[in-house]
Amino acid sequence: MYKLTLSVDEAVATRAKKYAETRGTSVSELVERFLDVLSKPARPVEFPELTRLRGLLKGSDPEGYRKHLLRKHR
Repeated sequence: MYKLTLSVDEAVATRAKKYAETRGTSVSELVERFLDVLSKPARPVEFPELTRLRGLLKGSDPEGYRKHLLRKHR
């Protein structure tokens, strides 16, 4: 295990110790979990509604649709 020394505000450290104690863990474990989550690459968010729509516009004509909207909203 790698040892890391951090400097934090005393009030923050006190609150962190109380928080960790109420959850049956240590401040070191909380910091380790936080840094682990923070340092992992973000996973893309998948929305089922968008997944169903994927590929729906293949072969569409964006320029034709733009012209349609211009005519519609004159």
